[in-house]
Amino acid sequence: MTLGFILQKHSVQFYGALGAALSDATLSNPAIHGVPVVEYLDDLTPAFVAERIRKMAARTDGIALVAADHPYVSKAILDVKEMGKPVVTLLSDLSASARSAYIGVDWRKTGRTAGWAMTNLTKQSGDVAIIVGSHRYLATEVCEISFRTYVRENAPHLQLLEPLVNFEEPRLAYQGTLDLLQKAPNLVGIYMVGGGVEGVMDALREANATMRITTICHDLTNDTREGLVDGAINFVIHQPREALARATVHALLGAINALVDHSDDTRSIAPQNKSVNLNQMPSQFIVPIELYTAENI
Repeated sequence: MTLGFILQKHSVQFYGALGAALSDATLSNPAIHGVPVVEYLDDLTPAFVAERIRKMAARTDGIALVAADHPYVSKAILDVKEMGKPVVTLLSDLSASARSAYIGVDWRKTGRTAGWAMTNLTKQSGDVAIIVGSHRYLATEVCEISFRTYVRENAPHLQLLEPLVNFEEPRLAYQGTLDLLQKAPNLVGIYMVGGGVEGVMDALREANATMRITTICHDLTNDTREGLVDGAINFVIHQPREALARATVHALLGAINALVDHSDDTRSIAPQNKSVNLNQMPSQFIVPIELYTAENI
């Protein structure tokens, strides 16, 4: 059984570690002789992502995918499903009706948890900035809305600025943070929803602003762990990679088995469950978030 995984940039620490976890989960799953195929995309344009989905489908039995929502991507997923191969979404869901399942955290809870942390960790009134990787990720959209809703309800002393987009690039996050520090002198908080937090930390350190800015980000990596230690980061909302990987392999195998014909198919990984169909599968596999501060890393 060959399982395909399409992730974002390998240069982002989280995705490199997630790719390794997905490979381990595939190889160690006792139900199959699993072969993982992990591909990292530096070009995140929808047309290129759609092309990679179709090419990955030609050499795998099913695909788990991290992608921004776009009609090109939805059409590619439909094409792959019509080939008899499922696509599950990982980390961020898609509007594509042909996708088999979503595996990831609850982004509404994640956004409101970030709002709770910002409300309780900021020491004074002022402006709060939000930096996102892209507006096309449904996870980002839900997370940002939930963060804003919590802050509006519970922290009227905090003024939320319009979001900045950094396309997951640390360089753009670095420059954007320096600009924020100049243009928003009342800045008291930054919520980093997407990747590239290394740039935010570098800018805060350079400007000697780590002590007066409350910074919240996602995912515990070597860089964010260091940020917690030196105060550049105050709060990390983590997506546990090993749990995500196990849930992804489980969901993907279930989707593959549900799509195979009821004939004698040697790819089936659970013959006793041949009667299972996609309508009986969960549409979501939610993995709980983990919370980190300098005191529990």
